[in-house]
Amino acid sequence: MTLSTHVLDTARGRPAAGVQVTVELRDGDGWRGVGGGVTDDDGRVPGLLAGDLAAGTHRLTFATGEWFQAQGVAGFYPEVSVVCQIEDPGAHHHVPLLLSPYGYSTYRGS
Repeated sequence: MTLSTHVLDTARGRPAAGVQVTVELRDGDGWRGVGGGVTDDDGRVPGLLAGDLAAGTHRLTFATGEWFQAQGVAGFYPEVSVVCQIEDPGAHHHVPLLLSPYGYSTYRGS
């Protein structure tokens, strides 16, 4: 039913506003764009998906290099891609990204 994300700047201890996020669905041997947007002041992307969430393999790509550059910070990762398997499209899926210049982590949230 829904897919959401939340990007937190762990080095500064606050949400990461202004991060470009794209969402894609594996389509055969490639990927098809199904949504995206830019994180708001709370680090979230309202309306992340352009339609209903489908079962399958999804990829969320975060443009971290551009975001760090805009912050005047040198970062190690030019982008972060998180690939996840959605088996129950009727459930809510939350994929947070905890971000710092030289590391990141993610998990399935609630």
